Formats: sequence, structure tokens, C-alpha cells
Amino acid sequence: MKFSIQREALLKPLQHVIGVVERRQTLPVLGNVLLNATKKNVKLTATDLEVELQAQVNVAVTEVGDITLPARKLLDICRTLPEEAQLDISVKKDRCLVSSGKSRFTLSTLPASEFPVIDKLKTPRKFSLPENELHRLLESTGFAMAQQDVRYYLNGLMLEPDGKLLRAVATDGHRLALCELAASVGDGESQQVIVPRKGVQELQRLLEHSDNDVSVEISSNHIRITTAELRFTSKLIDGRFPDYTRVIPKSLDKQLRINRDLLRQALTRTSILSNEKYRGIRLDISKNNVKIQAHNPEQEEAVEELDVSYDGDAIVIGFNVTYLLEVLNVIDTDEVEISLGDANSSALIRRPGNDDCRYVVMPMRL
Repeated sequence: MKFSIQREALLKPLQHVIGVVERRQTLPVLGNVLLNATKKNVKLTATDLEVELQAQVNVAVTEVGDITLPARKLLDICRTLPEEAQLDISVKKDRCLVSSGKSRFTLSTLPASEFPVIDKLKTPRKFSLPENELHRLLESTGFAMAQQDVRYYLNGLMLEPDGKLLRAVATDGHRLALCELAASVGDGESQQVIVPRKGVQELQRLLEHSDNDVSVEISSNHIRITTAELRFTSKLIDGRFPDYTRVIPKSLDKQLRINRDLLRQALTRTSILSNEKYRGIRLDISKNNVKIQAHNPEQEEAVEELDVSYDGDAIVIGFNVTYLLEVLNVIDTDEVEISLGDANSSALIRRPGNDDCRYVVMPMRL
């Protein structure tokens, strides 16, 4: 294998795929990146056996071939070479020579045959949607995924193509995020698949705010998303996602409207003196007023008062402040609407007059 390439042309695809290369691997080849050189392009593939990323760069190849190279070392070489440097990459036997100007690097290789690649998906469901909308869907829900929960099906994001909608739901048992997006997701029954946490985080890192369409393929075991620059494939979590419709409260009689930024700033300040472990804050809500309180084991206390639009009965309710802040960070309207029942009922948070995204946060006993 032999080809020449500009530093920047190789650096970007390497940065795209490096996210799935673990620093500690079960197999040595998983620390490598697979290079497939054909006459017109070079494909770079990295995997951790759960998520696979593939990027492609168009370049004239002198000698075609396949090889795997140490991923982080190759990235660091590219990164530290001067801008607009030209790299000459050639493979002889089991060594790869990377040269640029007066710099020469000889890297170890492993054969491409040892590299595990995910083949074509079997009978996938296919549809496409704008890249920025898929990015927004994941950003709006991904924060509520569980981390290392024994209920393994919660350590990911549930995607549900359903008629004219693509729905995303995430929950860790204490809060739930649900978002819907109008999209032509193909005919057929609604289908629920769970994308693992790492796959969702990689997608959030890689998807851009462009309105170009991305292709989505979902099979029984994998999901594959292809953009103009890269191809993402992930295994799915084999499990049944809980019935999220039962979690979303239906009959909440207290409606509160408040400026999102003012509430977020007040919660951030109050949280400084909340219990570091439980992060509890208390909301004392009365007509057109909310008092936010927090205290900690050192007997310190923070109090904030805000004007709100509220005409219901007085209510005192406690929440984990982190959960409220994470919801407010993904809502992009000036105001938010919070619906409440009693001190033991979950709160429903959404954009005013808009049910596309709904957030449920369970209360805390304080």
C-alpha cells in the first residue's frame, strides 16, 4: 500500500473515528485503525466491538491495499506535523513508513484480516432525515440516559420510528426525556430499538448542524447512520424498554410559567449550598411567586424568589436540582411551562404550548 496525502485531509477523518478507540483494549487490533486503500480513496475504520466508525478521504493511491496502524500514534503524528505538510505513507511487509519533509516514522502494523468489521445489515428499515434535526433529537433526550445501571436497557436511548414520527426516549428511573420529530420513517409497524450510551455520545459528537440528509438503517441487531463524511454503526442493546407512556403524568392541575433563563440562574446559585450528595432543593410555590431554597449539613442556606405566572393552590415540592438544570439547558424557548400535581407527583416540563418534547422529573422528599 502506498499513497500521499495532505496533513489536514488525513487529520479530520482520523479525529472522527478516534472516539471509539479505547485506551485499554481486550484485543491489540482494537487499538488500531483499519486503512482500506482503493485507487480513488482511503477508508479509515475504528471499532470497540460495539460501535464502528468509518470515514473516507478521496486521494490518488499509488498502490492499493489494506492494513491496520496504531490509531493514536498515527493521529499524534498527524497532529504534530506542521500545517499543510505532505505525508507519504507506504507499507512494506509488517512495517509502515510515514514520512513528511525531514520527518520519518516507522510504525508497527497488524494484518487487516484480524480487524473485526460489521458486514452489511440484514433487511434493514431505511429512512433519511436532516442531520441537524437528528442531532437536536439526541441532544434533547440523551442527557437522561442511565449510567452503568443494572437495568442494562436504561443505559441507552430508545429510538422509535412510528408512522410519520421519529421518537427518542431516555430515562434513568428518576427522570425521563421524550422528544418527537416529524419524519418519513417508512411504512410498517412502529419499532423500538435501544442505542447504547456510548453510541449516542459519539453521534452527538459527530453530527453537525447542517441541513443535509443523513441515511438511517435499523436492523434487528444494529443501527447504521451515514452522513456525507462518515458511517456510524452500533450494536443495539438487547432488551425491552419500559412503557414510557405510563410515566408521563396525564392529569396535572397546576400550571406554572416562568422565564427559563431566570429560573436556570436562580437554581444554579441556590444549588451551591445544596447537599453535595443528594442535590435537593425545595420549591415553595404560591400565587405568582416561587421561593427556591437549599440547605446542607453545615446548616448553610440559600434562598431565591422569582415572579412567575401561577394561579393555583400553594404547593411545596422538592427536586434534584441537577435534573431540573439539565432539562432547562436543552429547552430553547424564553419561557418554560411546569405542570404539577401534588408534592408526591412527578413534574412535567415542556415548551409552552408545545408537546414535541416532554420532560418528567420525579420529586424528592426533603
